[in-house]
Amino acid sequence: MQGSGLSRGLALSWRFVVLVGSGTGSYVWGLFNMDDGKDGSLRHMVIILMGVTGSGKTTVGEQLAADLGWTYRDADDFHPEANVQKMAQGTPLTDEDRWPWLEILALEIGQWLNADQGAILGCSALKQSYRDVLIGGRNGVQMVYLSGSKELIAQRLETRVHRYMPASLLDSQFETLEEPRDALRVDIAPTPMVIAASIRMALGL
Repeated sequence: MQGSGLSRGLALSWRFVVLVGSGTGSYVWGLFNMDDGKDGSLRHMVIILMGVTGSGKTTVGEQLAADLGWTYRDADDFHPEANVQKMAQGTPLTDEDRWPWLEILALEIGQWLNADQGAILGCSALKQSYRDVLIGGRNGVQMVYLSGSKELIAQRLETRVHRYMPASLLDSQFETLEEPRDALRVDIAPTPMVIAASIRMALGL
């Protein structure tokens, strides 16, 4: 189910979307804004795929980028070396560790928007304060929350080796997670292809 609601100014429209899939617990829902071009098409949008480690940010992001012909970037690639070393040792990052990294990402997002190109960023963005820095009040940035149970994600992490984020940090990630207020929420139970298609449908891409 999809519909347009209130509009603010010439560019910003709000939509509430609920999509229910065929699998048990499969859903996509959210209240979010979209930055429309003058011709009604979506332009210079940056989609941020957020969620804890193992939620599928890279897999879904790469699938979505391939479907749309956009660029996918992993936020981990922008971490200062000191952060990389801490995470590799299984030491959770502090907010003091994260602020410079988030500011770098915010600048990158601004460059992508200014370049008038679609881009997808995979970033944990676990706290609302982190997301506020990334979005920066810009209409062209859409947050998509990849949501799943700790049990499902832990099972997936058993077969995955991440260069920065060992599975031992999953508990701390869930403890830190503040579920977003106004993101598009997507269940991670289906396949990456189905998830990517659901995101595209919800965002009208």
